[in-house]
Amino acid sequence: MSAFARFPPRLQEAIVSRLGWTSLRPVQELAGEAILDGKNAVVLAPTAGGKTEAAVFPFLAGLIEKQPDGVGAIYIAPIKALLNNQEQRLGTYADMVGLRRFVWHGDVGDAAKKRFKQEPTEILMTTPESLEVMLISPRCPTQRLFGDLRMVIIDEIHAMAGTDRGAHLMSVIERLASFSRHDIQRVGLSATVGNPAEILGWMQGGSIRHGEVIDPPRAAAPRQIQVCLHETIVEIAQDAAARASGKKSLFFCQSRALSETVAERMRGRGAAVFVHHSSVSREERHEAEARFHHGTDAAIVCTSTLELGIDVGDLDLVFQANAPSTVSSFMQRMGRTGRRAGQVANTTFFCESPEDVLQAVAIVELARKGWVESVPVQDRCWPVLVHQILAQTLQFGAISAERCFDLLARVPDFRGITPAERTRLVEHLTREEYLFESGGLLSMGTKAERIFGRKNFAELYAVFSSPAMYGVKTETGRDLGSLDQDFADRLVEEMSSFLLAGRAWTVVRIDHKERAVVVREAPRGQKPSWGGYLPQLLSFEICQEVRQIIVDTTDYPYLDAAARASLETWRADLGDLLRRSLPIAAQQDDRAVRLWTFAGGRINHTLKYALELIGGWKAVADNFALRIEGDGVSHATVEEALSKMRAAGFWESGETRTAIRARVPPFRLSKFQRALPPEAETEFVARSFLDFEGAEKVTAGGLSRSSR
Repeated sequence: MSAFARFPPRLQEAIVSRLGWTSLRPVQELAGEAILDGKNAVVLAPTAGGKTEAAVFPFLAGLIEKQPDGVGAIYIAPIKALLNNQEQRLGTYADMVGLRRFVWHGDVGDAAKKRFKQEPTEILMTTPESLEVMLISPRCPTQRLFGDLRMVIIDEIHAMAGTDRGAHLMSVIERLASFSRHDIQRVGLSATVGNPAEILGWMQGGSIRHGEVIDPPRAAAPRQIQVCLHETIVEIAQDAAARASGKKSLFFCQSRALSETVAERMRGRGAAVFVHHSSVSREERHEAEARFHHGTDAAIVCTSTLELGIDVGDLDLVFQANAPSTVSSFMQRMGRTGRRAGQVANTTFFCESPEDVLQAVAIVELARKGWVESVPVQDRCWPVLVHQILAQTLQFGAISAERCFDLLARVPDFRGITPAERTRLVEHLTREEYLFESGGLLSMGTKAERIFGRKNFAELYAVFSSPAMYGVKTETGRDLGSLDQDFADRLVEEMSSFLLAGRAWTVVRIDHKERAVVVREAPRGQKPSWGGYLPQLLSFEICQEVRQIIVDTTDYPYLDAAARASLETWRADLGDLLRRSLPIAAQQDDRAVRLWTFAGGRINHTLKYALELIGGWKAVADNFALRIEGDGVSHATVEEALSKMRAAGFWESGETRTAIRARVPPFRLSKFQRALPPEAETEFVARSFLDFEGAEKVTAGGLSRSSR
């Protein structure tokens, strides 16, 4: 019997009469069968491939057959914009079978939330952070709301798995599960992920249901790709504006600052230009999205904010400044096009440097081969463990360590942290006054209250850091967005000009007490800056593909003349050396040795610190190579250092790992980092920056050499 035939008649009727569907897609049939059978599932399908309905329809079937007492199903999205985008769609599906849905996030008014708490809807749409708010709030009747919770849909699950937000999400789901009388069924949705079985195992958490990956075959579809190399941002903006004229396009940039510069340079060249990133105001972002829905001539210059499944209408073109750092991002972004009949999915890369050309070609070629990144599943997520301990003390007022860890032990992201380590963590948090212990119960300590207690502990709701920002408004009060405090501190009234929302603004006045900047329009402005942490760290697989591209003689027809010439230069300079087939190629000049590893950022930085540790040299690492300088640096001495790394037990040695980890700069990667014991903080930072196993594999061979 098909999944559709197993749906209640009311749902069957609505799908046919209200939606006009005559059948379900293969992914919807397969997912429907698994979900109706009570399995947890990860559902994979291309963007606009029908995966939302694949999960929602069988969930509706379950809610129809037995009306829940309170919330029966939760739809979780990683960002508010995706929630808002799906609100009408899920509302239509719920309404057509007589059910209701409610959207809960920070922009929803208190009156609406109060009505929901008094009379909950069958379906709740929210984010992990908003669920945390509900769990912590003493005014939220969590037991009554979630006592009959049966199902959870996690959209864009690849965007959260393997991250601190993913660990937070799983913690919240397990805490919700403690209120429900059901083993909550979990369904994750994704367009692109390389290890769906691992993601399914992670998502299962404490559930004992059987699980299944739904990944039907996908028909090959034509793609249009072009990689262009330009010398300046001005040339990139001119080319992009000419292509965008009369069409609707998304232009993805890898940073907010670059998106502002590109947008400002594109303005006045034929298309209406908008900017969409996390520091642009909600009103500006909504205006950009609305123009896409109702216009035919608009270009949105954006960061990853429009990479996820937000529907911006029929899209003609996707542009990419330089190259994204993953194949997954490229596939997500290109998948925004090609949805209309007769339209072809497309991406044009506008590269600023020859290195960007190599990266773009490598990503395209890996996608052509069907390769996409696996999401790393973690099991020692220290910062989120601290966050969850503090959150539970706020939720319960006081809680025993045993009860606290009983809930969190079901979270896969903490399973590698031993009971003894958990005990030492609690002792450290108590000693540092993040926790207060009395009578065997833990409560919020004075230091935690001081750091996170502002605005009713709003700082504790989200696991990710929220840096101090200055709001930017025009003299008429229009909200434009926000600036990093470090950038705002350098502004001078009536002198400084900067870019925001794709336009230039002159500073009229700055109110440091209110963290506000008032501006008026200006003819030109400087590129703003927003705080960042790590450099772009490419994967081993992408960098190895770059190496192969240099070694090969393949012609890539999607390169323009300048990009093709830059590739030929790479091949002329390095091709012969790399064809000697050893994993590391060395070049020496009078001052330094350069090691071409093409091993990726994390492995190369691990090698950097190991070389500095062994040789006392200075090493500079990027994704492709290391440059080593210092007294006595030569092919022979570097080879000697590498031979020490090849010695049995070098990379497994606790002494080696501790010494290398200690050399990593203390990057601020989490607002809970400062609460960690020193050894846990060092491990946490190193995990984001180093790869010991990868370094061991790369150093296992010898050197190919040349001098110049």
